[in-house]
Amino acid sequence: MNWYVVYTKPKWEKKVAERLNEIGVVTFCPLITKISQWSDRKKKVSVPLFNSYIFVQIDEKKRNQVFEVVGAVRYLFWLGKPAVVKDSEIETIKNWLSVPDTYDVSVDQWKKGDKIVMESGPFLSQSAVIQEVKKNHYILILESLGCILKVNKKEV
Repeated sequence: MNWYVVYTKPKWEKKVAERLNEIGVVTFCPLITKISQWSDRKKKVSVPLFNSYIFVQIDEKKRNQVFEVVGAVRYLFWLGKPAVVKDSEIETIKNWLSVPDTYDVSVDQWKKGDKIVMESGPFLSQSAVIQEVKKNHYILILESLGCILKVNKKEV
């Protein structure tokens, strides 16, 4: 079975994934922990890594079953067909989310436009292009995944 990307209503990612799981559809809604600030307190909250997107693993013949759930809007299309995500890409995202968030990253010798291959961490062996080098972060384009990665420098 293939993994597909489902576009959801804004802020409905977790609800849609939960309801799809209830009807027997395998879903993956990658979550990250973020600190949110209110006027009187700070709180750690789990938010989706990709706003308004979840991944579903479903047989192509049963793809319309997704729309039985309120909040599922449409599939993400690529070249006129529903976009298929490789199992290896889903595993890469899962590995990235399971690794501790403290990294020792140093790219001082690199400059904008350089092509690199990640040598450690969750994106091991992934090729990337340096888009931006700043004092506190780096912006990398992961070509094979079609996404942009922001790597923050952390003080240890």
